[in-house]
Amino acid sequence: MSFNGIGQRKLLYPISDALNAYLKKHGRLARTPLSYDDLRRYDGLLPQHGADGKPTLWNTVLFRPAEQAEINEHLVQTYQLLIADGRHIDHLQVAGVDLCPYGNSQPFRVKIHNRINDNHDYFYIKRTDASRVYGLELEHLLSPNRINYQVDGVTLLEEHIIGVPGDTFIKDPSRYGGGVNAVRLCKEFVKFNERCFVRLLGDMRSYNFVVDVIHDLDQVQYRIRTIDLDQQSHEGRLRIYLPQFYKENLPYVELAQQVIGTESAAQYRNEERSLLRRRMKLAQETVDELLAVMREDTIAPPENVLQLASELAVHHQEPAFRDCTSMGALLALHLRVCLAGEGAKA
Repeated sequence: MSFNGIGQRKLLYPISDALNAYLKKHGRLARTPLSYDDLRRYDGLLPQHGADGKPTLWNTVLFRPAEQAEINEHLVQTYQLLIADGRHIDHLQVAGVDLCPYGNSQPFRVKIHNRINDNHDYFYIKRTDASRVYGLELEHLLSPNRINYQVDGVTLLEEHIIGVPGDTFIKDPSRYGGGVNAVRLCKEFVKFNERCFVRLLGDMRSYNFVVDVIHDLDQVQYRIRTIDLDQQSHEGRLRIYLPQFYKENLPYVELAQQVIGTESAAQYRNEERSLLRRRMKLAQETVDELLAVMREDTIAPPENVLQLASELAVHHQEPAFRDCTSMGALLALHLRVCLAGEGAKA
């Protein structure tokens, strides 16, 4: 059964002093050459259309000619800060700036072009949101993926995550890398579903994650990666943290029902929990430090905390969830219960 569980745009939560201290300690703070608000002073927007001629969620940003050169210089410096610790890289130029006004963080997407090898890369400048920052840090610590980001007050810098948007990919998987290995794709979706649930990451509809196709000798592997971390431990409904229940993900669920059985799915979930357990052990001190900050922070309305506490208490048959008064406390207990051991109740 599918559902639409998120009704309205969430609030942006400020970075607390404790979270700011954590970010500083772990090298996530930086002084950016320009801020998010600097980019908001654009002169106009041009709607973008996809290859099919249909409008996209992105608009091309137009700046005043008198300001364009300075903005471009600062954007190149910002890119160097994000990917090279501020060290100068020759032959870089800005190839375009886009804005998505519909997302929670209303991101700017900057395209950087290397004139020497004709290669290009992207990075994003967004409004800072504590919930998203917790999501980024947990993704870095507990997922198979490393995340590169920097925070400067209200400005959040993020690297580009490579992959095909999940909704585009599933329409014709064979288009991306030859033959489709349906079992491996479905295995990865089950494992991704489990990762999101264990760490309470919500809103993983197909357009909020990408599929990276990896060729391994004569086989094809898949890695599903989230590109939207705004809904880290924010909503009250437990199903929001399970990608399998979104109607947008129904093609993945139906394919999994065709090619893998219940027993195999359970095995893949157990495999992912084992991997999460190992990652947790390797980063235990840092995860504990982050959760200690998160316990004292506000990243969701009180009614969401109360509802999620109640639903988790029923799901795990563990009354202690009802005593939690913050999303950080709920996540800490949820991780402990889910990763307690192979016999832990899912």
